[in-house]
Amino acid sequence: MNILTRYSAKCLWTGAAVHLPRQPDGRVLTASSARFLCAAAGPKKDLGELVKKDKVVVFMKGTPAQPLCGFSNAVVQILRMHGVDDYAAYNVLDDSELREGVKVFSNWPTIPQVYFSGEFVGGCDILLQMHQNGDLVDELKKLGISSVLLKAENESK
Repeated sequence: MNILTRYSAKCLWTGAAVHLPRQPDGRVLTASSARFLCAAAGPKKDLGELVKKDKVVVFMKGTPAQPLCGFSNAVVQILRMHGVDDYAAYNVLDDSELREGVKVFSNWPTIPQVYFSGEFVGGCDILLQMHQNGDLVDELKKLGISSVLLKAENESK
């Protein structure tokens, strides 16, 4: 028997209470890493689905063609250096709910934010570090994306 109960969690978009199932002994089923969106948010706002929709997803200030902050520009440039041009980019400056919601969703306070296959990677500093130590090439390979930097390195040998 699955009984729903009111819990103190709130929807990211509407502030409405989120209902969680109880275990047979009456304890509320929770997970410390759970991220809640409510049905009222609609599919456009469902960040869980949004980050899984594309192999690479970036929440940024501005667009890849016109980044509006240095950190967003750095993420765009790093991806461009690796030949990653096909990715979903969402301008958080166009939607204040998205801007605040993505911070709660990832538990990461800054923008830009990068996701690979639905998994949070980090912000500009993390992506830069991955680029510098070579981990980005490996992570892209896991996504089925061959970095042009790897191709250039192999051709020079």
